[in-house]
Amino acid sequence: MPLHVPPAPAPALRSVLTALGSPTAVREAPTPALRAAQEPATPELPLPVHVLDRISADGMAATRLAGWRFLIRCGDHAVAAAETMLTPDGWAFSHFFEGPYVASTERALRQAETMGQPYQPRLLSMPSLYMLTLWLHGDIAGDGATGHPEPSDLLVPLAPAPPGIPAHVPHRVADLLPVLTHRAAPVRLLGSPA
Repeated sequence: MPLHVPPAPAPALRSVLTALGSPTAVREAPTPALRAAQEPATPELPLPVHVLDRISADGMAATRLAGWRFLIRCGDHAVAAAETMLTPDGWAFSHFFEGPYVASTERALRQAETMGQPYQPRLLSMPSLYMLTLWLHGDIAGDGATGHPEPSDLLVPLAPAPPGIPAHVPHRVADLLPVLTHRAAPVRLLGSPA
């Protein structure tokens, strides 16, 4: 089934297109693959980036929209990504980057395309675990900027994933969040107050 990619805010896309058209922005980016690209670079697959700051003891998660990420394609594969952020003046380009999450995101999206159910792809970042997942949201009509992980949604950890969490293995939110709750819980040191 095809993925239902939510449309990015037009100012976010314009800011990325402007940055791609700026020789200075591309030349100064820490992205050798983007700087060396011989083919035109195009932003594709806008994904809203949600941040999960905390997971409650019962496994419920509250998220906030942190930005939109575009895969930057040159030829037949993504060579970098562009991140946008919301500022007081609206959506603005933040930075280009490359690395393992770019290829891992592309792989997870291809994997999700083969699933039997339609999903809306999003990214879910869990800073306390140094973890990024492809969040496959069941509400395909949602705007991408709102909502929270539903128990039946899928999370696909991207590589590199934390130890003990296999990358590219889809997990239902109801199954994975309780496991992550224990990992994200603060560790009590011996002799510290309860």
